[in-house]
Amino acid sequence: MSLRLALSIAALLGAGSACAQSWQAQASNTSAELRGLSVVSSKIAWASGTKGTVLRTTDGAHWQAMQVPGADKIDFRDIQAFDTDTAVAMGAGPGEASRLYRTVDGGGTWTPIATNAYADGFWDGMAFWDKNNGILFGDPVKGRFQVYTTADGGVTWRAATTPIPAGAAAKGVFSSAFANPKEGIAVGGDYKDKLLDGVNGAVTLDGGATWTAAKVQPAGYMSVVVPVPGAAKTYVAAGLAGSGVTRDGGKRWTVLDRTPVNTVGFADAANGWAVGPKGLLMRYAGERLDAGHP
Repeated sequence: MSLRLALSIAALLGAGSACAQSWQAQASNTSAELRGLSVVSSKIAWASGTKGTVLRTTDGAHWQAMQVPGADKIDFRDIQAFDTDTAVAMGAGPGEASRLYRTVDGGGTWTPIATNAYADGFWDGMAFWDKNNGILFGDPVKGRFQVYTTADGGVTWRAATTPIPAGAAAKGVFSSAFANPKEGIAVGGDYKDKLLDGVNGAVTLDGGATWTAAKVQPAGYMSVVVPVPGAAKTYVAAGLAGSGVTRDGGKRWTVLDRTPVNTVGFADAANGWAVGPKGLLMRYAGERLDAGHP
C-alpha cells in the first residue's frame, strides 16, 4: 500500500468518524415516522409522528412514548411545546385528519381543540413566537391558503387572510428561518430525488425582498432550516440528504451528518435533537455550533 493511499484511507475514516459523532442515537421507544419536534430547553423536548404518536423528555436523555386516545390514524406532523406539561399537537391529512389536540398535564390527557372543516383542506404546520401567539398554515382551499391564528396558546383559533396565491407544490422551498427581521435562509429541493445536486437554498439580507442562491451542504433535499439560539448567523439545515451547519448566515456550509432526518431543533449551541423515519431520534453530540469556522 502506498503512503498516499494509506493517508487517503485514514482521512476518509476520520471524516466518517467525525460525521457520526455529530448526532447520538437515543431510544424513542416507537417505530412511528417522526416529523414534529419542539425543543423547550436543554432537558425538555417533545416530538410527534404517525399513528397518533407523541414523545416527551424531561431530562434530555430518556423519552416517554405515548399515543393520543382516538388519534391512532392521525399523523402528527407538528407539535408545539411550551413547558414540561403543555403542548399542542397538529395532525396533517385530508379534511378531518387535520386536527389539533392540547395537553396541560404532560400528555396524561389530550383535548381536541380544532378540526379542519374543509374536506379538501390539508394542514401543513404551525409556529408560535411566544406562549400565547401562533399561526397555523394549510394547503389551498378554493384557491386560498388556509391560515389561522391564535392568541391564547392554541385554545381557540380564528381564520386570517393572506394575499399569497395558491400554486402547485411539487418541489421548491420547504422551509425558511430568520435570525432577525432582515437576515434569513430558505431551503428545499426535490423530495423525490433526495441527493440531487444543485441549488437547494437561498439567503436574504433584506427581509425576503430579494434572495441569493446558496448550495446548502450536504447536497440534496432539505426539509427544514432553523436558527441556533444564542449563536449569531448560525443555522442548521436538515432533510433526507442529511444535516449541515452554517456559521456565517448561509455563505459556507459544513456537513454534520448524512443520516436522513425530517426535522431538527435546538435549545442552544450545544443542545438539540433530530427526528426521522422509523422512530429515529438523535441528540446533537458534536462540537458547539458557535465554535470555530465553517
